[in-house]
Amino acid sequence: MLRTKISVAVSLASFALTAGAVTFTPGTYKEKVGGHNAPFTVMVTVGNNKIEKIEYPDNLETIGVGRVALDKLSQKIIARQSLGVDNVTGATITSFALKGAVKKALEQAKISAEDMANLLKNSEKYTELPAEVKTDVVVVGGGGAGLASAAAAHQTGARVLILEKLGVLGGSTNVCEGGFNAVDPERQSKQGIEDSIQKHYEQTMEGGHGIGNPKLVHYLTDNALDSLHWLESLGVQFKPEVVTATGALWQRTHRPATPSGNTYIRAFEKYLNAHQNDMTAYTDMEVQSLIKNEKGRVIGVIAKNNHTGKVTKFMADKGVVLATGGFGANVALRQKVNTGVFKDYDLGKGIGCTNFNKSAQGSGIIMGEKVGAHVIGMSDIQVHPCGTPGTGLMEMVRTSGRNRIFINKDGNRFVNEGAARDVLSKAVFAQPGATYYVLVNHLRYLSLDWVDANGARMKDMIDLGRVVSAPTLEELAKKLDMPVENLKKSIANYNGVIAGTYKDPLGLRATDKDDKQMTEGPWYACQKVPTVHHTMGGLEINVNAQVLDVNGKVIPGLYAAGETTGGIHGSNRLGGNAVADIITFGRVAGIHAAKGI
Repeated sequence: MLRTKISVAVSLASFALTAGAVTFTPGTYKEKVGGHNAPFTVMVTVGNNKIEKIEYPDNLETIGVGRVALDKLSQKIIARQSLGVDNVTGATITSFALKGAVKKALEQAKISAEDMANLLKNSEKYTELPAEVKTDVVVVGGGGAGLASAAAAHQTGARVLILEKLGVLGGSTNVCEGGFNAVDPERQSKQGIEDSIQKHYEQTMEGGHGIGNPKLVHYLTDNALDSLHWLESLGVQFKPEVVTATGALWQRTHRPATPSGNTYIRAFEKYLNAHQNDMTAYTDMEVQSLIKNEKGRVIGVIAKNNHTGKVTKFMADKGVVLATGGFGANVALRQKVNTGVFKDYDLGKGIGCTNFNKSAQGSGIIMGEKVGAHVIGMSDIQVHPCGTPGTGLMEMVRTSGRNRIFINKDGNRFVNEGAARDVLSKAVFAQPGATYYVLVNHLRYLSLDWVDANGARMKDMIDLGRVVSAPTLEELAKKLDMPVENLKKSIANYNGVIAGTYKDPLGLRATDKDDKQMTEGPWYACQKVPTVHHTMGGLEINVNAQVLDVNGKVIPGLYAAGETTGGIHGSNRLGGNAVADIITFGRVAGIHAAKGI
């Protein structure tokens, strides 16, 4: 367990250095390993008796997850002169890769078998928390919604504790693209985009098949821009132009100026680090249950240290906020409740999930239900078309953005690439093998070494076998074993739409000034499959983010925000509405929890 002043850098663990008898041949040794996203080189510098430096300059691990794990583990290894350190929960692949590379590098440095055995002994010793810890507000979950709640609660005058199950803060927000929908006259008018809050409301309701709670949807769309400005006050910078996220249905998606949803997490961590006296985050703490008093008020939680198994009561004088995310990785639960939009499709083990398997289990929903909360919309599961075969993770070439087409194994376009996510995913399920390719060219990737907004390079995607590349369509069709005439026709039709000379029967229209004709290679095809992305059901709340019971009455002291809640997105969420949701309702949850109302 790490107790952090939010940068997740200060540990309660105590340890003794194991250096001394260990001897190395001084120098810098290199090892290339397969990371989570791409191979990278680890450079280990040693002196006669000490590991001095661990570097990984070319890594492309996920910002806010894998890269945090690299930093945390390398700091531990050097500080303790030990390889016997625990992996970072939520970044296991990266953790194993780094420790394995360091071990091989030390073997190059002529370490003896006996010394290596000593270095591999577990050096973790965790200082125990008291049996009970008191504060004003307890936030369960350190993702985007939880951190927004924590910051807002502190701004309202509360002392705050954050409890996070993983070894890093950020949750699914860390690995999302960060699109934020908000009607923004200042930015949109400069692009000639006509929009209104009413239109955003109507599209959210219609996109969700009319079953979202109108009051909650109004609150979201009415307050989205204010939430965006609040983020800006915390240091988040957005690009000057808005775009259309996959399934957003309109040009109102704001992108952070720096890569991915981790931008928001970094801003929250900076805020929390600046207020260390009143805010503390504990990672690797799994909340097991809520505590209710004799009057029916939620007054705290019981949490277990993932490393020691020890249990602590965290008592909240004013309120508890549940922000544990959805249940997309809980295969048994999603199969049980899959009676909605995707009832005709198997969402079992064959379908992956874009979220963290260890956290997206629906724990907050289950805990809330046990204290009488009303659970709604559980059948509303969103499937996204951007899954990676075999894992379901949202990696490599993304489906969002401009200048890309979707083609099936026969080389044919089969759907309007700008359609809602449920339409896109159902169309993919109907294709041979329930798979397809996102096809892009140099318009999206300027060179093999150009790094995209998610920190990925085309060179690495090709080396990993995730992307098929070719200089011409003829060669690409041959590599993909598809009729070249179909592939050429798909490109020609797309270009005709962009030029305004072809009316697409699938409904695609050129709606953005950045839409350009795709006329020459190099061409890149990235295979995709449907993947569970968001679960829209959960605890019922009101516009104050107070959790309601089965009779529609407020459960005193209990608040919820983000994917733990239901009723906002209906049975299909618009792309770009999730971040607007977690910030808007996370903020209001924190404010009302701090007031204890």
